[in-house]
Amino acid sequence: QVQLVESGGGLVQAGGSLRLSCAASRRTLNTYNMGWFRQAPGKEREFVAAVSWSGNTVDYRASLRGRFTISIDNAKNTVYLQMNSLKPEDTAVYFCAFGAFVGRTSMPKESTYDYWGQGTMVTVSS
Repeated sequence: QVQLVESGGGLVQAGGSLRLSCAASRRTLNTYNMGWFRQAPGKEREFVAAVSWSGNTVDYRASLRGRFTISIDNAKNTVYLQMNSLKPEDTAVYFCAFGAFVGRTSMPKESTYDYWGQGTMVTVSS
């Protein structure tokens, strides 16, 4: 069982930055993904970014490359999402997730992940 707790969300003006954190209570796997998804009001959950346990494999939603950066601190079981140049369309609840690493192509798939956090709200005003 893995518990995930997100933090770092809040209200920010367009063009600003936020850094989200997600701490996992424990690791059930030696090779794993930690990822971020988001869900805006009235929209489906969508993939944001993911990183392998080693930090060597990453994937991003194409439209977010260059603005968002994912990183992992394996020793702390913590994944981070640095969000820069935020836009109102980034407003959403951001969820972190934990699952087995089975290849980069699987990272964007929700089915890859077995555990999900409760989410942290990010609101970008303009």
